[in-house]
Amino acid sequence: MTTKPYNVLFLCTANSARSVMSEGVLNVLGKGRFRCFSAGSKPSGRVNPHAIAMLDTIGYDTGALRSKSWDEFGGPDAPQMDLIITVCGNAKNEVCPIWPGHPTSAHWGYEDPHGETDEEKRASFEKIFAQIQHRTAYFLSLGDEALSPENIKETARKVGEFKVD
Repeated sequence: MTTKPYNVLFLCTANSARSVMSEGVLNVLGKGRFRCFSAGSKPSGRVNPHAIAMLDTIGYDTGALRSKSWDEFGGPDAPQMDLIITVCGNAKNEVCPIWPGHPTSAHWGYEDPHGETDEEKRASFEKIFAQIQHRTAYFLSLGDEALSPENIKETARKVGEFKVD
C-alpha cells in the first residue's frame, strides 16, 4: 500500500447523515491509511444528531463536523482526492464537478435513514451505520494489494456491489 494516505470524499445530496457517517467510519477503521471527508451537492446546513450519536460510539471526533458543499473540494486549495464515493442514489446520478486529478469514483449505496418517531429514527440510523461499518471493514480486509494505487479503482467499485443487509 502507498505510504501517503488516500484522500477519500464521500458524497450524498444533503451531507447530513450517510456521507458523514461514512467519513467517520473509514477515518477510524482505516487507522491513518485514509484521510476522509464528506460533502453534498445540496448541503442541508446541519449534520443529523443521530449521525453524530452513531459516530460518538466509535470515538470519532465530531466537534468540527458540518454539512458542506462539494464545491469546497473542487478548488485549487482543496486536498486532491484519490477516491470519490457516492453513498446515495441521488448523488450517484447527479453530474459531479470535474475533480482535480481525476480521482477514481465508486458508489456504495445505502438507504436514507428515516422514521416517524425518535425510536424509529434511532433504529434506522443504527441499521445504516452497521451497514457502513460492515462494508468498510470488508473494504479494508481485502489487503494491501487490493488497496494499491493500481487496484484501488477496481476494488472500490467491487466493494460497492458487496451486500450489506
